Amino acid sequence: MLHTLADETADLSPNGLHTAYKEYLQRVIETVGVDTAVTDTDLDGDTIEAVVDGETDDLTLTAAAALAALDDDTPDAEAIVLETRDHLLMGMTTAVLDVDAVAAELDADLTGQEVQQAIEGRIDMTLPELAAIQSVIEQRLEA
Repeated sequence: MLHTLADETADLSPNGLHTAYKEYLQRVIETVGVDTAVTDTDLDGDTIEAVVDGETDDLTLTAAAALAALDDDTPDAEAIVLETRDHLLMGMTTAVLDVDAVAAELDADLTGQEVQQAIEGRIDMTLPELAAIQSVIEQRLEA
């Protein structure tokens, strides 16, 4: 799943995590095929092709989860989204971070309120936003 990729990469920077997400999603699509990805998700062919081409800056967590769920070794998309959000919340708790502290360390242009809304699922965060938030948390946990 997406949040567990941090355990598999040495680069916990936002760019490093975003690259890990992107490469994982590309492998999933390569394995199942573009046609299956289009048929088995609510995503259009242009979105799938963009992911294949490495263009994931506008891809949301929900869309990424739909693609990740095509992997036979992962749960369904809803579970992926919920587990990712739960992982972020648990990481913040363990690292003793609140949303304002996370927002203060982000390169992404998000306020503390927007970080909270993204983690709670009230707004759908993009993969770069997920990578930025997870990076802050993971790097704090590593320290």
